[in-house]
Amino acid sequence: MNSLLSLQDISYSYHSLKEETPALSNISFEVSDGEFLAIVGPSGCGKSTLLSIIAGLLMPEQGTVFYKDRALSCCGSENSVKIGYMLQHDHLFEWRTIYQNVILGLELNHTLNAKNRDYVLKLLKDYELYSFKDKKPSELSGGMRQRAALIRTMAIRPDLLLLDEPFSALDSQTRLNVSADIAQIIRNTHMTAILITHDLAEAVTLADRVLVLSKRPACVKCQMPIQFNIDRHDPMMIRNTLEYQLYFNQLWEVLTHEQTIFQSA
Repeated sequence: MNSLLSLQDISYSYHSLKEETPALSNISFEVSDGEFLAIVGPSGCGKSTLLSIIAGLLMPEQGTVFYKDRALSCCGSENSVKIGYMLQHDHLFEWRTIYQNVILGLELNHTLNAKNRDYVLKLLKDYELYSFKDKKPSELSGGMRQRAALIRTMAIRPDLLLLDEPFSALDSQTRLNVSADIAQIIRNTHMTAILITHDLAEAVTLADRVLVLSKRPACVKCQMPIQFNIDRHDPMMIRNTLEYQLYFNQLWEVLTHEQTIFQSA
């Protein structure tokens, strides 16, 4: 696959009046067009900071983010890439219906035209929310709300989808099913996505490749391609395979042994 996104030697530190706290150190990796990448690492290692840099919300102190070999700008500057950002909570507005929530990005971008309205309605039908489009968020289950949040993000037709632990607020059973559904949606649309998660099992189950970060200041410890010989629609079936156990064990070794650093191409 062709490289869509490339990070080269990204470093970043947080500053206060008293001290400097290094967060990221010389991080480099690429994401292929249509790839689903998961990023895992210890709590507080800078995973969300890395997503904010990719999204252009923070400027790295060192290094550059490239999209199709073109350097991305920061903090609202005009970019050639549309980035969708899905956060830990759905942030649906209770005073708006589900339909009004999912068109919010189009309204803010002044692109709510007939073509995009039809696209939103198609997404709602495809992902079984059309009959709930006039409901308020409180009338939906947690999993349905997350699907609505994803449709809101997809409505702007992003080139790159960033997911910052979007399933963490769900209970374990709902999380398993919803994460598999959303991963399937992303694959069906051939969207390029980066998922931040604390859940190693989730990363192995969903991603095409898992990238492991070290403790702060984070560097890349391991990149491991993930391949299964069965359909990924059933997450429990995936987790019962020998491949899953091997991937999980190898990545666990990297996470729990700070000196173990390797690359898997």
